[in-house]
Amino acid sequence: VQLAESGGGLVQAGGSLRLSCVVSGSTFSSYAMGWFRQAPGQQRELVASITSGGGSTDYVDSVKGRFTISRDDAGNTLYLQMNNLKPEDTALYSCNAHWGTLRLWGVLHDWGQGTQVTVSS
Repeated sequence: VQLAESGGGLVQAGGSLRLSCVVSGSTFSSYAMGWFRQAPGQQRELVASITSGGGSTDYVDSVKGRFTISRDDAGNTLYLQMNNLKPEDTALYSCNAHWGTLRLWGVLHDWGQGTQVTVSS
């Protein structure tokens, strides 16, 4: 399975970015998918999750109302729309199929390279 994230970049606070994750070599539609982020010196956290089929989503409090996760099962692609970005959103963002909840989770595939998001103040 290969995970290919893209769409990151440098943006000013208050700006927007849309991340994409193309998944190959897996039955994408069968799995819950999530966007994870890891800032330097911090643990990786699951910030947004979407169930298989896309019927339900969940977000950590720090991104609720600003981030929107979605999926295109026909294109094996996961998205994260990020609005009103803040400097504390700066991190390496990665996607993966996962089990569990936002607080306790595990992933099903090896990590891709991720995409860097940097928000300047």
